[in-house]
Amino acid sequence: MSANDQQDATNKTLSSSEFFETIGQKASQTTNGQVNGAGQENGEDEPKVVEEIESLCMNCHENGMTRMMLTMIPYFREVIIMSFSCEHCHFANTEIQAAGTIQPRGSRYELRLNEMEDFARTVVKSDNAVVKFIELDVEVPAGRGQLTNVEGLLSSIIDDLELGQEARKEQAPEIHGKIAEIITKGRSMLAGNDFPFRVSLDDPSGNSWISPDIKDGVGKWYKRDYVRTPEQNAALGLAAQDPNVIDATTTSPEDNIIPDTVYSFPATCPGCMHPCTTNMKMVDIPHFKAVVLMSTACEDCGYKSNDVKTGGEIPELGKKISLKVDEAVDLARDILKSESCALECPELSLHVNPGTLGGRFTTVEGLLTQVRTDLHNQIFQSGESGDSLAVGEKSKWDEFFSGLDAAIKGEKKFTIILTDPLASSYVQKLVDPDQDDPQITSEDYTRTHEEEEDLGLLDMKTEGYEQDAAATTNGEDAAKES
Repeated sequence: MSANDQQDATNKTLSSSEFFETIGQKASQTTNGQVNGAGQENGEDEPKVVEEIESLCMNCHENGMTRMMLTMIPYFREVIIMSFSCEHCHFANTEIQAAGTIQPRGSRYELRLNEMEDFARTVVKSDNAVVKFIELDVEVPAGRGQLTNVEGLLSSIIDDLELGQEARKEQAPEIHGKIAEIITKGRSMLAGNDFPFRVSLDDPSGNSWISPDIKDGVGKWYKRDYVRTPEQNAALGLAAQDPNVIDATTTSPEDNIIPDTVYSFPATCPGCMHPCTTNMKMVDIPHFKAVVLMSTACEDCGYKSNDVKTGGEIPELGKKISLKVDEAVDLARDILKSESCALECPELSLHVNPGTLGGRFTTVEGLLTQVRTDLHNQIFQSGESGDSLAVGEKSKWDEFFSGLDAAIKGEKKFTIILTDPLASSYVQKLVDPDQDDPQITSEDYTRTHEEEEDLGLLDMKTEGYEQDAAATTNGEDAAKES
């Protein structure tokens, strides 16, 4: 092969971003006649927008046609959209699969629907995700992947429940009645008569998603990443933990943790399940409390994470801290945002739910930069310009990010509001510790019932549990004797 031929071959090599173009780019290519290789009629070696593969129909066992399109969903990541149709028996179905790898952590989304517009939220459901409409008390187990919206998801559930109702009426009247109640309530939800209600999406692989909206406030749209259990890793086909890894340190239980000393102990990487090391250090924040800084790094897959844990007793009241950022020096203030803390900046239209960023001990500038980076990666994935977004929606996001950038550079005044039901967050003062900082406002508040339920405080019992345990043991003994 000559040097020119090698150069031509190099130029024809497609990168990952070219394989997985946005839906808007795919649509423009479709308009230009490149579907199913139409652009190759003139001898041009252009990539196909939709790939067609002849495959076996599992319904009639004749040959049908499978069509695949590699694309990228805005706010999310690369996916493969597939459809199958058989011209012999007219069987057809559609499916969506994640084109990337299994994410280092699982993810759980929750959306509170308050108006009809919320039904249009895009939903990507992988074949590992579990969907639940909480108020309807209906859960859909892991199964076929789908690309739909909330309305389509709820409609498909109701349609599936309606199948076989006539047979159930004769064979199982009690089950028929209960399912009929669910169908009636589901239809009422679709008609907009039962607002508000919630839908959750739990995916151990981390490849599912519910689209956010720039107007979402605290409690409207929620995402939480979590470490998978060994059972979930086994279901995903990930490597099990090495049995030779020791999960205990050499220190004895009687030893106290020494402040400002780094402790290393073995752990398991949530990304590749290989052994890794977690470093821990207890730091005493002046005029606040001691916190634990934790950092995990995996040499095999490159996974890195850091977190801040606060300890001590649970206070009776929560705390709300407001900081007015007027000058560039305010961006250098130390700030501790605990995992239970909600973040809000009214001037920037920014709302961050508890648990979204985990615990962070950084500066005001560092916290905003982290929020900006994470959110921008979701909205404009892989450096794309977001050309498949609606014009109005894209302009809103551009305006939002420009305001956030101005705040990070110190060109815009704003207010940070930290609402922490566990009173474990902190903002550094720029005056003497015994004086009040005029730019910081702090107030205690009574936790709501929902906050205490989310924190598990309603299930705690610190007094009288011995009698309950004894009563339970006596009841079990009596049942065995009978």
